[in-house]
Amino acid sequence: MPSFKIDVSTAVVFVATPPTPKLVSKQTGEIAIDRETGAPLATVGLLISDEGEGNLYQVTVPNTGIPEGLAPGAPVSVIGLKARDWENTFNGQTRHGISFRAVAITPGA
Repeated sequence: MPSFKIDVSTAVVFVATPPTPKLVSKQTGEIAIDRETGAPLATVGLLISDEGEGNLYQVTVPNTGIPEGLAPGAPVSVIGLKARDWENTFNGQTRHGISFRAVAITPGA
């Protein structure tokens, strides 16, 4: 499925939740791996505010693109943010949504 670039150049971005490993399976604890770089993936909660509207996004980022000590409330910049729609069927139930992915998160705004 295609992905779409998201322009956050005029947005204010804060860490809402610290990075946590992105799991392939909760049962096995297997951590998801970036297919291109081989780096483990993490999910970071980001509060992105622009044009008077703020939203919380769960963004997947390779561990290599996350600085040490990223804490809630810290202002950050997001590099290469993209959105992609997804759909899957499991046990006869279809789920769908939008996933967010970034190349890196850097300290400061």
